[in-house]
Amino acid sequence: MGNMFSLKGKIALITGASYGIGFAIAKAYANAGATIVFNDIKQELVDKGLAAYEAEGIKAHGYVCDVTDEEAVNAFIAKVEKEIGVIDILVNNAGIIKRIPMCEMSAKDFRQVVDVDLNAPFIVSKAVIPSMIKKGGGKIINICSMMSELGRETVSAYAAAKGGLKMLTRNIASEYGEYNIQCNGIGPGYIATPQTAPLRERQADGSRHPFDSFIIAKTPAARWGTPDDLAGPAVFLASEASNFVNGHILYVDGGILAYIGKQP
Repeated sequence: MGNMFSLKGKIALITGASYGIGFAIAKAYANAGATIVFNDIKQELVDKGLAAYEAEGIKAHGYVCDVTDEEAVNAFIAKVEKEIGVIDILVNNAGIIKRIPMCEMSAKDFRQVVDVDLNAPFIVSKAVIPSMIKKGGGKIINICSMMSELGRETVSAYAAAKGGLKMLTRNIASEYGEYNIQCNGIGPGYIATPQTAPLRERQADGSRHPFDSFIIAKTPAARWGTPDDLAGPAVFLASEASNFVNGHILYVDGGILAYIGKQP
């Protein structure tokens, strides 16, 4: 059974994996035997990522690449294939969010979020699929969101992009499943990362931050997730254990999407 979840001999590209959720997934893949490749938009971020992987005892390969630039992505993938090998596992993790009320958001800001969160996964997936076909298969995992299913104030661009990413996931599965390519998504719930730390800080009187209280009340697990909570699902979707799972979004949310919430 353990061999079904092994990634030994596989090459995994996780975009934007210098830190946070992408880093946690890459670390899980390395522990399962995969060779890790990641990118970020600036050399300083790549260097920080390399140092973080080294501290974990992981030899990772880091590259500078803007995943919204199709020419740059094509050159990046060609370089990886030449220097390391054909990518077996792609995780489209790089993403941004801008919390701005819709009527106050410029079209430029809206387009930027959609560009990073939806167009980039299209561009990178398109770049790796031909070699996956030649090799006989591959795994593509898109980092979706609960906003792939739900709306919320101030995140119109993010929700639109992540909803689109859900459907891109299903379409890649539909179009390339016959080539033994499985494309699935992971929809993280609210994850405790440095970026969300201010939302979890105790108030001056010792009480919870209002948003922290809201998330705890809406989550049957009664806690925030951790990046490590995504490790098992990510390994499953990258391994042979999921060879007949295609076009699925696996929500790792502590049960939020299944729950109507507590009665006041």
